[in-house]
Amino acid sequence: MSDLVPRPVHLPDTTAAGRPSFLALAARVTSFSASAFALVEGLRALRRQMEHDADDADRLAEMCDQAEVEPRFTSLIREAGGELRAVATASGEMATAVDDMATAADDLSTSHDREYRGVYESVQASGARQARPGFYRTR
Repeated sequence: MSDLVPRPVHLPDTTAAGRPSFLALAARVTSFSASAFALVEGLRALRRQMEHDADDADRLAEMCDQAEVEPRFTSLIREAGGELRAVATASGEMATAVDDMATAADDLSTSHDREYRGVYESVQASGARQARPGFYRTR
C-alpha cells in the first residue's frame, strides 16, 4: 500500500462559478512569475545600492580618521557600513530564493500548458457543453 495520503484540492475561486479554468490558472501563474522576476530585479538594485553606500561609508570613515575626528563617531560610521553590507548580502540571498521561485513558476506554467492546452483547445472547439470538472474522475 502507498504511503501517499490523498488530500482534498482547495484551489482559489478563479471564475464566477468558482471552478478553476485553464486560462485563469495560466494567468495567475504568469502573473506570479512576472511579479517574482520584478522583485528579483528590485532586490538586485537594492544590493547594488547598499554595496555602494557601504563603500561610501568606508571612504567617509577613512577621511574621518585622517581628519582626526572623534573615534566613537568614526566607529559608528564603520558600523553603519557593516550593517549596509549585511543588508546587501541578505538582499542577494533573497534575490536568489525569489529567482528560484520564479523559475519554478515558469516551469509550472510550461508544464501546465503542455499537459492541458490540448484538452482546453478540444473543449473549446467541440462546442458541446462539458461536464463539471471531476465528473469523469475515476477512483
